[in-house]
Amino acid sequence: MSSTKIAAFPAHSTLIIPGFQGSGPGHWQTWLEHQLPEARRVSGIDWGAPVLANWADSIRLAIQHAPEPVWLVAHSFGCLAAVTAGNALASRVAGALLVAPGDPDRFSARGLRESETSGSSIGSDLPRDLLGFPTLIVASGDDPWMRPARVAYWADRWGSTVVNAGKVGHLNEASGFGPWPEGLALLQSFQAWQSRGLGAPMHIQSAVAPRGDLGLRARPTA
Repeated sequence: MSSTKIAAFPAHSTLIIPGFQGSGPGHWQTWLEHQLPEARRVSGIDWGAPVLANWADSIRLAIQHAPEPVWLVAHSFGCLAAVTAGNALASRVAGALLVAPGDPDRFSARGLRESETSGSSIGSDLPRDLLGFPTLIVASGDDPWMRPARVAYWADRWGSTVVNAGKVGHLNEASGFGPWPEGLALLQSFQAWQSRGLGAPMHIQSAVAPRGDLGLRARPTA
C-alpha cells in the first residue's frame, strides 16, 4: 500500500490486521474488507514473521496517516500488535474488534516460540493497564491459540468486553470462518454504541443473537 493510498483514507477508516501467516482470499477478514468500502489492510508486514515490534510499527504508520480516528479489526497475533500500536496513539483509534487473539506466551521478541525455553514471551511488551480506546474481544472456547482463562486475564487488564463465540476453533478459514455476516453485524453494533457514547455493553451480542446465545457461527464457504 502506497503512502498516497493511505492518505486517501476517509473518516473513521477500518484497518484490517491479519494474524500469523496472514489472511487468505477465503478468510473472513478478506470478506469483510470487501464489504466495507473504507477498509484497508495494513501493509508493510511480513505475515510469516510474527515480530511484535515490526508489526506494531507498520500499524502505527497506518494509523498516523489516516485523517481521522480509525477502527482496528484484528485477528490472532494481529490483535497483540493492534493493542500495542493503538495504545501509543489512543486518541487516533476509535475502537478495536479483536477476534481470537493469540496468547503472548506463544511468541517471543523474535517470533513464534517453538518451546518454553526459546526466548521469553512478549507478555511484558504488551499494555498491561486499561487501554485508551474501547475494545471488543470475540473468543472461542476451544481456541488452540488462547485458552479462555488467558483471554479473561488480558481482557481484565485492557478493560475489554468479551463475546464468547462458543467452541469454534481459532475463528479462521480452517475452522470455517469465510463470509461472516455475524461478525460484520457485531462490528457495526459496537461502532453504533461507541458513536452514542455508550461504551461496549455486555449485551451487545443481542444485535446478532436474539435467541439468547451468542449465535456467532461460521457460514460454510463454497
